[in-house]
Amino acid sequence: MKRIFLFAALISTALFGFSQANVKADALVKFKELRHNFGKIKQGVPVTHDFEFTNVSGQPVIIETATASCGCTTPTWPQAPVMKEKSASIKAGFNAAAPGPFEKTVYVKVKGIDTPLELRIAGEVVSAAEFDKLSKK
Repeated sequence: MKRIFLFAALISTALFGFSQANVKADALVKFKELRHNFGKIKQGVPVTHDFEFTNVSGQPVIIETATASCGCTTPTWPQAPVMKEKSASIKAGFNAAAPGPFEKTVYVKVKGIDTPLELRIAGEVVSAAEFDKLSKK
């Protein structure tokens, strides 16, 4: 009888742990968008975009970190817990220093969730002269 009880306890503990590991960040926070395309942007002029989200869980949510795939992208995130049904945003800034197309990722780590959520920004940095030509059209 002890063996059956022990076996049942081990199975239930394993299943509980497995179910917790499968929870994803999007079960706690819903973003209006996960991707933003700036289009053509002027070289040397930094740009930013706010990724708005809502806490859809029944408890406060903490964004532990938001890290970028490279140093040219600087994310900022709310430092205080986001209360249930409240909204906040993660700002992704991009330094448009080098000409050419770009696609960058911001990894958002929600407390208690192992896998980070990914936000993406994209666009094309063009020279000031080319940007001015495009603006006159």
